[in-house]
Amino acid sequence: MSVIEETKETIHELLPEKCKVTKIEMEGPEVAIYTKNPKAFFENENFVAKTAFELKKRVNIRTDKSLLMDEKEADEKVRQIVPVDASIKEIYFDPAFSEITIESIKPGLVIGKGGETSKRIILETGWTPNIIRAPTQPSEILKGIRHQLHKYSSERKKILRETSEKIYAEIEQSPRDWFRVEALGGFKQVGRSCLFLETPHTKVLLDCGVNVAGNSEAYPYLSVMHFPPNDLDAVVITHAHLDHSGFVPFLFKSGYRGPVYSTPPTRDLMTLLQFDYIDVLLKEGKEPPYNETDVKLMLKYCIPREYREVTDIAPDMRLTLHNAAHILGSASVHMHVGEGAHNLIYTGDIKYGFTRLFNNVDMHYPRLESLIIESTYGGRDAIQPNRQDAEDRLLRIVKETIEGDGNILIPVFAVGRGQEIMLVLENFYRNGLFDTKCYIDGMTNEASAIHTAYPEYLRKDVQRRILQNDSPFTAEIFEPMNGKNRDEVLKEKGIIVIASSGMLTGGASLGYLYRMAETPENCLIFVGYQGEGSLGRKIQGGLKNIPITDENGKTKALNINMRIETLEGFSGHSDRDQLLAYVRNLKPKPKRVLVNHGEKTRAADLARTLAARFRLNASCPSNLDAVRLK
Repeated sequence: MSVIEETKETIHELLPEKCKVTKIEMEGPEVAIYTKNPKAFFENENFVAKTAFELKKRVNIRTDKSLLMDEKEADEKVRQIVPVDASIKEIYFDPAFSEITIESIKPGLVIGKGGETSKRIILETGWTPNIIRAPTQPSEILKGIRHQLHKYSSERKKILRETSEKIYAEIEQSPRDWFRVEALGGFKQVGRSCLFLETPHTKVLLDCGVNVAGNSEAYPYLSVMHFPPNDLDAVVITHAHLDHSGFVPFLFKSGYRGPVYSTPPTRDLMTLLQFDYIDVLLKEGKEPPYNETDVKLMLKYCIPREYREVTDIAPDMRLTLHNAAHILGSASVHMHVGEGAHNLIYTGDIKYGFTRLFNNVDMHYPRLESLIIESTYGGRDAIQPNRQDAEDRLLRIVKETIEGDGNILIPVFAVGRGQEIMLVLENFYRNGLFDTKCYIDGMTNEASAIHTAYPEYLRKDVQRRILQNDSPFTAEIFEPMNGKNRDEVLKEKGIIVIASSGMLTGGASLGYLYRMAETPENCLIFVGYQGEGSLGRKIQGGLKNIPITDENGKTKALNINMRIETLEGFSGHSDRDQLLAYVRNLKPKPKRVLVNHGEKTRAADLARTLAARFRLNASCPSNLDAVRLK
């Protein structure tokens, strides 16, 4: 008997006849149970809990299609049932899933105390509510993503069915089964992160990024896999930054038609960044490796997972995502291979230290044999200052520049550093430490809006403010550009500009640099990592002249006369001491460590230190190296 048939048989054995189950479907890693008596499940919630526990899967209860009310009538009924204070923004129907999606500013009111409101919706309309949070500020990209998912719901259901057949396919395991990882990018470098996991039965990619800082070697070594992309069983993305997610649409352009697992915020943010990546390349006269159609195709195959939700992704692999505290929705990957044969943690990018945005990184796992850890700041020289000292210094530099009638440019990664710096500046403003305009340009506003749609992923105090309609990202200190002329804005004195990209590799920040660089009173403040080969790294290193093209198409030298400051301490990455503390406190202790995501000397230094200090088998492979873990 197949796993799917066994699952259905188990459900029929667990649920009494009064539940009136009419159909059971596998949807990717989840189970959908259709019923003609949803009330039976409300009266005994243990039915769902027991079924989910026995199956070790997420279980969705849906009403039989014969009970579904006409969509127009159901829309009117829902608006009567849900309190006006919930501020419903959108209602749309997905007949393929018997679901009604309700997007609301206050989803808690749509759920109701003890789930009473949502239960009433099911009983009176037949439709199962899918309740999602509307952002507290406009987001065109989020609106587009949600409508795209709705538009292709029937197609997505078919994709989920096909995925489930692969996940629960019959395989024959033996004691001689092996497990290996191959470095396809991001080893002894920062950029184009990509790992290939393989067993005799399964092929999975962890991350698939681009190197945004360098023109050469921009993409992962996918060609060494020696099989077509569609032979992959799954792709798992740790977080949205382009060096981890920027090449995923190329897989779909090349024929991949399989699941992409990530947290919900990562799905939305990586879509935002991928669209922007295409736009930036086109503006620079370069050919993007994929187009918008490929990004939209990728969206259909995304299967979002929450933190600590155990998910089967292949017959011999089980995935769990854990909070990495790097950016919104960022995750460390725990991979359970075989029947307990091997357990791997791939940290992705982690922050083991204070951040104004996120709760502490997860540290405890059920089992662990191998650890793959980042080393962006893993070298002996890579100790970041105390966070309070970094904030004090930022305040001092800002005040000095403003008092000298200068303007300040802070290039940021639109996702992560942009919001972290906004929280710091908003805190200064709220405490009366300065009073100046702060203009937000580039994608940072869109990314901040997506943050407000997922407050449950944020630090408790930030979450509370968003839920109370007091989002720090829309505080009066911040002024979105919204079409304002950059030259006109810079005629003002004593202003702050926060703009992406964070390494000055393109986007709004580069435009401001060109306008501000030659004025000595102005100040450029780096608050994030500057990749090898990036303009930001070159300016940090003392570059004083940049060749640029003027409006007449002629090349001229731009003199960098503005004050240059680098403020460590705001990074979303762990510094050396934090990385060592992370390994020291990780439970259980790994037996083997592979170091990645760091420049050559820093990765090697961290590997040597881990080996000596913790007596671990630690090494830093190069790209194209393969390591057998079992």
